[in-house]
Amino acid sequence: MQGEDKLEKARERVIDAIAQNMNLYGVTPSVGRLWGLMYFHDEPMTLDDMKQELGMSKTSMSTSVRNLMELKMVDKVWKKGIRKDLYEVEEDWYQTFIDFFTIKWRSGISMNVSAIQKSLSDLNELIKDEQESNEIKAEAESDIIKLKKALEYYFWLDRLVDSFESQEIFTFIPKE
Repeated sequence: MQGEDKLEKARERVIDAIAQNMNLYGVTPSVGRLWGLMYFHDEPMTLDDMKQELGMSKTSMSTSVRNLMELKMVDKVWKKGIRKDLYEVEEDWYQTFIDFFTIKWRSGISMNVSAIQKSLSDLNELIKDEQESNEIKAEAESDIIKLKKALEYYFWLDRLVDSFESQEIFTFIPKE
C-alpha cells in the first residue's frame, strides 16, 4: 500500500500545480484539477467517472468538460459498446499550450484591435471637426500616434500567434 500512496501523492502534487497554474490564466482550479485527473487516467472517462473521482456534481463536471473542450484541452471520443460520452485529454503539452494561448490571444487581439480602430475613427473625426478647439485636436493627434503604435504591436502579436498555430515557432525554439 505504501507504493500506491507514493504514486497518489506524486500525481496529486502535479495536479495541484496544474490547477494553480491554470488559475493564473483564467481557468478555475476545479477545471484545472479535472484536467490533471484526466491526464493521469489511462482510459477515456465519462462524466460519472469524473464525478466519482472529484466528488463534484455531474452538472459541474459537464460545464468543466465543455470549458476544456472549448480550450481544445479535452476531446470527446467514441469507444465501441459504450453509450455514454467519453472524454480524454490532449496529451501533447506543446499542442495544448498552442491551443490554449492562441484562443486567448486571438480573442484579446480582436477585442483590442476593434476598440482601437473605432477610437481612431472617432479621433479622426475630431481632427476634421472645424468647431473643435486646437487643444482637443492636438490631443486627438497625440492619441492617434499612440494607438497606431498599439496597432503595430497587435499586428505583431497576431503574427506571433500565426507562428504558434503553424508551428513555425519550433523552428526558432525547437521542442526538446
